[in-house]
Amino acid sequence: MMQTPENAPLARDHANVRFFPPLAYAAPMAAGLALHFAFSDRFLPQGWVQLAAGLPLMVASGLLAVWASMTMRRAKTAIGPYSSTTAVVVHGPFRFSRHPMYLSLTGLYVGIAVSVNALWVIVLLPVALVSITVGVIAREESYLERKFGTEYISYKSRVRRWL
Repeated sequence: MMQTPENAPLARDHANVRFFPPLAYAAPMAAGLALHFAFSDRFLPQGWVQLAAGLPLMVASGLLAVWASMTMRRAKTAIGPYSSTTAVVVHGPFRFSRHPMYLSLTGLYVGIAVSVNALWVIVLLPVALVSITVGVIAREESYLERKFGTEYISYKSRVRRWL
């Protein structure tokens, strides 16, 4: 079948994000850990407190990521930002946060920082949050507004970006 403008797929039917989203967290984490090991700055007392606080946060973040992924798979829509989104997902963790996957990455980031007791990783958290918000989330939300119009705008008005 010959492709015409009516039946041709959108050339850029994806969010056109600036970078792979986990990199928004990995780069500040790596820099923070390098500074931590170079200067050994801590923000919690040494000992079991770090793991007692950090490990549950990492586990909860992992469970949130799995829940969000399963919800998106059930809705038969793309999980990655470089694929076409086929539905506005409004159930599961998407009832509470428009971006539970990025919320889970944030929780994992903080859980690792707490477990390692790395002050520099915490200090660099705003870099990760600004990067993910500007380079990924803003582009995804703009794409979803263009693609789904009032359906997505209505969802946005009901559900917060983070929590």
